[in-house]
Amino acid sequence: MPDDDTPSEGGRLWAGLRGLLFGSDSEPTLRDQIEEAIEEHEDEAPAKGDLSGPERQMLRNLLDFGERTAGDVGVPRADIIAVPETISFADLVAAFADAGHSRLPVYRDSLDEVVGMIHVKDVFAILARQETPPATIEALIRQPRYVPESMGVIDLLAEMRTNRTHLAIVFDEYSGTEGLVTIEDIVEEIVGEIEDEHDEETTAALVPLAGGLWDADARAELEEVAQLVDRRLGEVEEDIDTLGGLASVLAGHVPQAGEIVAHPSGWRLEVTEADPRRVFHLRLHPPIGTISDE
Repeated sequence: MPDDDTPSEGGRLWAGLRGLLFGSDSEPTLRDQIEEAIEEHEDEAPAKGDLSGPERQMLRNLLDFGERTAGDVGVPRADIIAVPETISFADLVAAFADAGHSRLPVYRDSLDEVVGMIHVKDVFAILARQETPPATIEALIRQPRYVPESMGVIDLLAEMRTNRTHLAIVFDEYSGTEGLVTIEDIVEEIVGEIEDEHDEETTAALVPLAGGLWDADARAELEEVAQLVDRRLGEVEEDIDTLGGLASVLAGHVPQAGEIVAHPSGWRLEVTEADPRRVFHLRLHPPIGTISDE
């Protein structure tokens, strides 16, 4: 059994790496010391009164929290559920029922021009009081926060708390909509995924089928596709991360259900579910002539 004063292998590795990068005489920061302490006790079962496994993970998340930006968290553009400002009140009610969210962004012409958001409680108040539905949704639109994707998450959280805003629209360097962030998204960066009764049950992003085929969620990360299906599918020069993005790049547009796009490796990506703005699901067909096609 190692002596209490003998550093663990993980601790020695961290100390050696720090010395290599910053020199042996550099003073470790408080962040370094906390990371090193967690690393040293990585494989140890927590003693009574010690930090539990989940607590240690939250500490790790907190150490990374300050380095993350608004563009790193939240809902990406492709997954935003929004409504046009011309939508009728009845269709707005249906949109809330389908989305299962408490807030929906409102856009003009395209998602790059988000003009506000609507809270479900304002819609419910009209329904509960059995008032005459408004001719337009203009009076229901609230102003969200608009933040650059480079904004630090800590600053974003402080601003949202100060302004009592629960949703922020994230824009890119060209002032186009990059995504959206909620208070819940930020909290999940620390405590992990928070699921409630409205969240759909998580399903596998990649499901193998007979004959070498795969059913795939368009949000499947290309890194995972490369590991499970074929490494060549993850070798891309474009700035894309998901299988749906790959299908759109290969097609030159947003492919629709029934459309098949070919990958240089021989794989064929069949779109099985999509709408005019994005792809939802695909089926991957292996290259012709492989053993799975026999």
